[in-house]
Amino acid sequence: MLTAAVLSGCGSKKEETTAAETTKEETTAVETQKAEETTTAETTAEEDEDEENYDTGDASLDNTRNQDEIGEDELMVISFGTSFNDNRRLTIGAIEEAIEKAFPEWSVRRGFTSQIIIDHVKSRDNVTIDNVTEALDRAVANGVKNLVIQPTHLMNGLEYNDVVDEVATYADSFEKVAIGEPLLTSDEDFDAVVKAITEATTQYDDGETAICFMGHGTEAESNQVYAKMQDMMTEAGYENYFIGTVEAAPSLDDVLAAVKEGDYKKVVLQPLMIVAGDHANNDMAGDEEGSWKTVFEDAGYEVECVIKGLGELPAIQELFVQHAQEAIDSIAD
Repeated sequence: MLTAAVLSGCGSKKEETTAAETTKEETTAVETQKAEETTTAETTAEEDEDEENYDTGDASLDNTRNQDEIGEDELMVISFGTSFNDNRRLTIGAIEEAIEKAFPEWSVRRGFTSQIIIDHVKSRDNVTIDNVTEALDRAVANGVKNLVIQPTHLMNGLEYNDVVDEVATYADSFEKVAIGEPLLTSDEDFDAVVKAITEATTQYDDGETAICFMGHGTEAESNQVYAKMQDMMTEAGYENYFIGTVEAAPSLDDVLAAVKEGDYKKVVLQPLMIVAGDHANNDMAGDEEGSWKTVFEDAGYEVECVIKGLGELPAIQELFVQHAQEAIDSIAD
């Protein structure tokens, strides 16, 4: 740095003037680019508002859990998030409440990883939800000593790893920090989830109905959890249960092909996601061409969509409580 400073002082006045003009031009270009990006973002947000002509519920009923006066022990529940107000309360909110009930001595707070969702809820409903950085900064400002993070992610994928990486940068800000496991980690977790979703859909299991779950999918290696879940369900005798993803494998085409191999008259669709948000309401249950619903209808099946996220199931909530307990135990004296 010292060498660079000395060299920058050499040269003629003409060179200095040229450099200053170049810097000014670069600054102007950056400012112009930022202004264009801001305008584009605002336009996109306005377009999104115009397109959202459906009611997602009363946002004021949801506890955003961004209060101060946390105390020394905080249990932060980190989720991707959803802008569907009622479903956010019934899934993420229900998980947070279950954790709070299980650990009354800990202050339960919320953090979302999706800034797009946070901004959308703020713009539409004037409700503020902390992102992960804001939630961590709040914990530091409130003097938290023992911090336990419990993500509500389905698997140890890209989103979960991003949370781990960010929390690591705050490690020196707390006396003790622990991060709980995602939903599907151990074989026992898989068994518990299989039991939870089959018991929750038993009323559709009539021998003539294919029960199909739609996961999100990821490019990460952890995408194999969907194939593992399918294998475990088949081995357990649930041969009329099928699992696919929106953005990876198994795909919708894979699920349709598997269903066609059986003698089914009806198809029940349900998300294999913590929340039933945009993917569940549009990619799965939407009336637009290419949705899971329309594809199965076009194939000749009677279709019923169940807009219910995994987070609504008490058995799933209890599994997150167990993971939080394990994280607390790991930092116990």
